[in-house]
Amino acid sequence: MIISHKHRYIFIEMPHTASTGISRELCQHYDGEPILHKHAHYYEFLKLASPVEKTYFSFAGIRNPLDIAVTLFFKYKTNHQNFYTDQKYLQINGGHVSSQELREFHFITDNNASFSDYLLKFYRLPYDSWGSPRPHQFDFIIRYEYLQKDFAHLLHLLNIKQNRPLPTVNKTDQKPENFWSYYSPETYQQVQFVFGAYMKIWNYKTPISWGDFQITQLNYLTFKLLEMLRKNLVWGSNIYANLFRKLRNAFPDFLP
Repeated sequence: MIISHKHRYIFIEMPHTASTGISRELCQHYDGEPILHKHAHYYEFLKLASPVEKTYFSFAGIRNPLDIAVTLFFKYKTNHQNFYTDQKYLQINGGHVSSQELREFHFITDNNASFSDYLLKFYRLPYDSWGSPRPHQFDFIIRYEYLQKDFAHLLHLLNIKQNRPLPTVNKTDQKPENFWSYYSPETYQQVQFVFGAYMKIWNYKTPISWGDFQITQLNYLTFKLLEMLRKNLVWGSNIYANLFRKLRNAFPDFLP
């Protein structure tokens, strides 16, 4: 998470949305400084922020989840920056690679699994995360698909002169530009169930060639139920939420 007291902004770093490059640029050129930890949630900031800091201009990034899934596949397939074999990156050693990520990495590398194999095995529940942003939550959202344009517009909103185009960092090796090509017809039904509700929230569309992409009532209800559980268990103040947070801290690999 990056904050600037001079420009009164707070940037929430969402995974796989170019947050590394944005954070680095904000700190190097736009008076930003790191606080809390990388990928800290906005709720964590609000619990500690002063009344003035709570009024800061808040922004985060989003990215098409179908693009993210392909990106993760290639990160595992190429052992991106040795993340999945270097012990220092493991969550149990203070890093950020969880046991679940290691399971996905070994499934792909040990079995030479295809993207369809990976998708059908590991993507079964409606896509979301503990800290996924919602359109109403922040003052501005940087869409990965319009990264340069949105970053420039962000600086304009903050009344900051842009020094240079946003550099590309942490690029995934071998990942194709056309991520759509990795989705075969056999995956369409699962994609619809897993990603449909999230894509509707952010107005992401699938190619016309995929046919009618409908969100079922079961899909939507499952998504909302999981959203409610995440919100109440992770950020609630009741005894069950406190117990869940203790378990999550004790077993981060199983409750990431």
